[in-house]
Amino acid sequence: MFRRAVEHAKKHPGLIPQFFFICLGMGGAFLYLIRLAKGPHVTWNKASNPEPWNKLDPTYQYKFVAITTDYKNLKKDGPDF
Repeated sequence: MFRRAVEHAKKHPGLIPQFFFICLGMGGAFLYLIRLAKGPHVTWNKASNPEPWNKLDPTYQYKFVAITTDYKNLKKDGPDF
């Protein structure tokens, strides 16, 4: 499969940027998926930590980009579990 793509790229050099950006996009999507799987709200072992979201600090920035939210000045509104 890879050899065939290389042969196509040699015959049609205009395909090289397309292959590059497709691989770059797939790699970025894979890395983002890994980042999501390691997030604080994901539990892989329910025996040791069944509710990991309760142990988060209120100032923890859990969003990838927070434009209007200042996480340093937040206070916890709910009860402690």
